[in-house]
Amino acid sequence: MDLLPFALPAPLLAQIETAYATPPRAYHNLAHVQALLRHYRDVAAGPGWQQPREVCLAVLYHDAIYEAGRRDNEARSAQLALQAITRWLPDAGIDAARVGALINLTARHGQLRAEQLDADAALFLDSDMAILGAAAEVFDAYDRGIAEEYRGKVPGVLFRLNRRRFLAGVLAQPRIFFSDFFHTRYDAAARANLRRVTTA
Repeated sequence: MDLLPFALPAPLLAQIETAYATPPRAYHNLAHVQALLRHYRDVAAGPGWQQPREVCLAVLYHDAIYEAGRRDNEARSAQLALQAITRWLPDAGIDAARVGALINLTARHGQLRAEQLDADAALFLDSDMAILGAAAEVFDAYDRGIAEEYRGKVPGVLFRLNRRRFLAGVLAQPRIFFSDFFHTRYDAAARANLRRVTTA
């Protein structure tokens, strides 16, 4: 992970790499983490992070445990992060509770309002959703990856119905991204992608 903004213990990084390969994933893998680290770098160069180390660890662990269709992925990922901080970063001054809280917020993407979030939380969640505003071919690969992860877990017809309903709900929101930073960069492209896949 060459995009890391600061050094982390080798056993922690090994745990991350193993976690994101288990089970094999079409989207929620290390490439996804690297994409978020690129957004992390862009935010650091722009509005900045108030708690950069905590956000970085949340980025690394937010999908560490991921099984399509389960409702406790985020809680289990947050717990893994807390255990890792206790084990490998006990004297680093990391606010472990904050890391866990950020990860748990990702379970509530569609239920949150901007006024409920501080700046770091808004930018972190927007980093995770920025894929919606990616180039069309990148967005399409993401959409196929999600479908692949759910194959065999949910009947195809039900998955497609729920997926379209979810994406249409995102499109219907007056604002897709919480922060001005991501809204300015990605809103128009996100809406174009979402219109394309929900009206096809």
